[in-house]
Amino acid sequence: MNYYAGEDLGVIYNLKYSTFKVWAPTAKKVTLCLYDGPGKYNNLGLIEDHTSDNQIDMKQDVDGVWVVTVNKDLEKRYYMYKVEHEDGRIDYSVDPYARAVSANGQRGVVIDLDKTNPKNFNPNKRPPMLNPTDAIIYELHIRDFSIGENSGMKNKGKFLAFTEVGTRYKDISTGIEHLKELGITHVHLLPAYDFKTVNELAVDDKNSTEPKFNWGYDPQNYNVPEGSYATDPTDPIARIKEFKQMVQSLHDNGIRVIMDVVYNHTFEIQDGPFNKIVPKYYYRMDDEGNFTDGSFCGNEVASEKPMVRKYIIDSVKYWVKEYGIDGFRFDLMGLIDIDTMEQLTQELHKIDPTILIYGEPWIAAPTPLPKELQTLKGTQKDKSFAVFNDNVRNAIRSPKGNGNGRDQGFATGGVNQEKDVIEGIKGAIDDFANSPTECINYVAAHDNLNIWDKVVADIYRELDPKKDKKPHEFIKEEELLDNEGVRRVLLAHGIVLTSQGIPFIHAGDEFLRSKFGNHNSFKSSDDINKIRWELKSKYKKVFDYHKGLIALRKAHPAFRMTTKKHIKENLEIIEAKDNIIAFKLRNFSNKDIWKNIIVIYNANKEKRIINLPENTDSWNVVVDEKKAGTKALRTINSKNMEIAPISMMVLYDEEVSNGEGCF
Repeated sequence: MNYYAGEDLGVIYNLKYSTFKVWAPTAKKVTLCLYDGPGKYNNLGLIEDHTSDNQIDMKQDVDGVWVVTVNKDLEKRYYMYKVEHEDGRIDYSVDPYARAVSANGQRGVVIDLDKTNPKNFNPNKRPPMLNPTDAIIYELHIRDFSIGENSGMKNKGKFLAFTEVGTRYKDISTGIEHLKELGITHVHLLPAYDFKTVNELAVDDKNSTEPKFNWGYDPQNYNVPEGSYATDPTDPIARIKEFKQMVQSLHDNGIRVIMDVVYNHTFEIQDGPFNKIVPKYYYRMDDEGNFTDGSFCGNEVASEKPMVRKYIIDSVKYWVKEYGIDGFRFDLMGLIDIDTMEQLTQELHKIDPTILIYGEPWIAAPTPLPKELQTLKGTQKDKSFAVFNDNVRNAIRSPKGNGNGRDQGFATGGVNQEKDVIEGIKGAIDDFANSPTECINYVAAHDNLNIWDKVVADIYRELDPKKDKKPHEFIKEEELLDNEGVRRVLLAHGIVLTSQGIPFIHAGDEFLRSKFGNHNSFKSSDDINKIRWELKSKYKKVFDYHKGLIALRKAHPAFRMTTKKHIKENLEIIEAKDNIIAFKLRNFSNKDIWKNIIVIYNANKEKRIINLPENTDSWNVVVDEKKAGTKALRTINSKNMEIAPISMMVLYDEEVSNGEGCF
């Protein structure tokens, strides 16, 4: 199959002419179809008739490319490709390289991208970051963020919600003000490219019964923002400009932006552009000619094929260069071959070496991609991208249930998990990683039970999303930080935020977010998925504890070591038995201003006594069961430290005010 190396696939527009190029090496004939509008929609929001009165034959060019130049201004004209195959079949297809589309994404649109830029927009200007371990990732769904009635945001469920400043609910900040207050460095957006499973024409219709919510793991047009998050999905410019406004606002407030990308499968095969233009090329197939399904979503993209690899790399580069995206999270990265991931990382780091790249190092079902080519845990070693550490997730919350089981981990009431938790504390350098920069530590993500729902199931009872409306009924507010479930949440996140590696938090978990026991809410209602900002007001002390842990991590580079050598030299395990883990970060680790730091986790329901190192007379406590931060809460002049039930402590001995620890 021909390989085309050019970077001009799609439409190149200027005022005098537009050039269209599509890679279709097996086509008998390709015709450009132009339209004055998006077409007539049926009651499902789909266009059924794509016949055009303005058809222009394309010519075969080099390496399987078909090309045509139209010598007039085509701005805001809609277009498709009409592909005639050797067997006589004819398909109308959206351009796989389309950069603007009609509502619901069936037709491409010719636009002047310069006109989509907000004032002073600069995709090359990013908030500062030195090392991957400086990142604190916050996973967030765009609609969840603002759709709640108490969000304080006007642009509910939209990109523009991220541009609203000063938003509040009663006594607490919401929206982007909340993100700044919490202190995270990166927002990880669940899929924000154009996906199939929400009718963009019905999403704002209060009388429509069509689904208005989806996680978005149903790719349709990879290089276009999702229209349901725009104020006007029928305006091809709106979604692009508003996405850029979102990125610009986050950047202006010191927050980087990560896109969740799903190149492992598409929502459709026969109705999608890839198979219409080059049948059976873009997907993996078995020996009988059937599409394989390693994604468990109906198909899997053949990333190892040269033009598929090129498409994926072209796509991520486009998001970086045009939109200023700062990182990518790869869904089912195990299905993306390791050569593609390595080349992709190299290409992105040529643009900016601080672009963060990570993903899920597993597959969902059997695949014909040989195991040695799958991007699994360990394959990322020394390749400058990271993978999720589900080992530590399971050890902390549920060793046997992929994070959702009723079995209990270190922080949720289980036993004998110290060894695996310690592997995570070390950034997996004795497990699957050669560097802590390759390890994403977490306890919950969008497709797990929220950590609060998990501890409720372990301690009290399993929640039923169809019946339970009061998932916090087990908390007495006057005893908030003494509640067993709350303590277990704080301990779980405390481990993540004081471990080596890259910490990752799911939105709202910092104030006990609940989805009523629903761990797979991919198409559930807003009532299940929305962030309830009133919980932040109600459980402000829980939020403040998380805020303090984040401030501690950002202020002290000892928690953010960047090499295996640093960790081996400076992290010492003091105790690891009977649901107690204690370790020391020693000798001004990573140029910290604190000489020695002790971190202790007690997962027992009873208080415990820990023997501190003999060579220090006094210790300053900065984290205990009630508060977390960077300032000393008290000083201990003893070799024995009492630690409260289900809690953590962080202590330091000497401070040298040389500024080395500033972040």
